[in-house]
Amino acid sequence: MKKLAGLFLLALMTACTHPKTQQDLSIGKQLSFQRNKGNCLACHVIDDGEAPGNIGPALQHIQTRFTTKEELKALIWDATQFNPQTSMPPFGKNKILTPDEVDHVVDYIWSLNR
Repeated sequence: MKKLAGLFLLALMTACTHPKTQQDLSIGKQLSFQRNKGNCLACHVIDDGEAPGNIGPALQHIQTRFTTKEELKALIWDATQFNPQTSMPPFGKNKILTPDEVDHVVDYIWSLNR
């Protein structure tokens, strides 16, 4: 039983640290560009995006502005916890995106201009 639990834990750790595939990143990109979902382009410049907004910062070199993906995820989940006056919607808190969708968006944005 202990061996089985150890193997499960090892598999879980491997899955969590496995690099994202292009297919995983394309899901995040699609969500980021959809008007009825992430709609990041409404406010941010993103490479390959058409008609981007300029309310928020360009989504480039994200890893220089956030030390971890968890920080980026927290901001996307609910930016109002960091700045109550922000114009960025709380995508997770208000259920605009599901938790899995937030993860996909975070993975995609984290991958930009590494």
